[in-house]
Amino acid sequence: MARRKSTRGSKIQPAVQTLSFVTPGSGAASVYIDLSQAASLANRRFYRQGINWAVAGIKVISLQPGSVNVYKLPNTWVLSNAWEKGMRAWNKMNNAALAESPSIRPKFLDFKVYMDSEHHLAGFGGNLLPLSPFGGVATAGEWESSKIVVPLTDGTDNAFSRELIAVGPNYPGNGASGLNAVSLIEGYAASRGLPNVLDPNVPADAADANGGAPQNWITAMFNEGTDQDDLVLDDMISENNLAPYPFENDGTAVDTMYPGGANQMSGVQWHDSVQIFSSSGVAAAGVGTQRVKGGNFPCGLIRLDWAPDETSANLIIQVDLVPGTHRGYLCEPMTEM
Repeated sequence: MARRKSTRGSKIQPAVQTLSFVTPGSGAASVYIDLSQAASLANRRFYRQGINWAVAGIKVISLQPGSVNVYKLPNTWVLSNAWEKGMRAWNKMNNAALAESPSIRPKFLDFKVYMDSEHHLAGFGGNLLPLSPFGGVATAGEWESSKIVVPLTDGTDNAFSRELIAVGPNYPGNGASGLNAVSLIEGYAASRGLPNVLDPNVPADAADANGGAPQNWITAMFNEGTDQDDLVLDDMISENNLAPYPFENDGTAVDTMYPGGANQMSGVQWHDSVQIFSSSGVAAAGVGTQRVKGGNFPCGLIRLDWAPDETSANLIIQVDLVPGTHRGYLCEPMTEM
């Protein structure tokens, strides 16, 4: 008799599938949601931030007409590699410090980053928290950002601390904690080599395959009178030999230009936009509901901007998640993105 296959590993645990939020009556121009923080509160269970979350869709309800722009971290190999390299460097730093005192390692130690400079300025304390229809907004637990410590190279024992933002340039303005921030993508770009200026990088006389004393005599041996090989080689040498993206030392760009970094498509990725219209034609009495498409949200970070007046929007936001085997949700570690 065949043995029954265990399904324990694929069991879908109970988890809240719709997380609801409300924006404050006044505040900054952008609001942020950290799905890992919100799911940890709603389920009383620790979810690391380093998760690529699947979102079925988002519903936005407003008492004012206007538009909602929804952003996420870039869904690119650049962001994925930058996050992983930053996380592993942070882990290496921690492990070196804990080598002689491993017992003091915090139970909930986790690599947490801010989405962008505005998120860093507001701090995790400004994140929207889950809303109960009758119990109000959830009370936050500890949700601290990760920090790197960089020793000075002046021969002293001094060092400085920095927090981390995922995208954009390094942010010298103090955030909510009073610390400056460095960019994952900019750090990743600065740590990598550059493409060759020309690929292939060929000799200047590679196309010289004609005449009585050709330099490229190997090709010239196969000339057939009216053969256009030397003209074809000219095209091969002068066209399609530069990368289709700008990079430092390419003859134009003066700095690394990774998408999502400081100089190329800087910042977060535009996920979706919806327009909410007044149902009665009177702005003050208008009420509207719109659906934002689903997708995957790296690190579970969502940014929403309301126009024209964020401070009076009082948006109700409902995020529909997807059931799955990661403690009740469909998602994957950022290391597998």
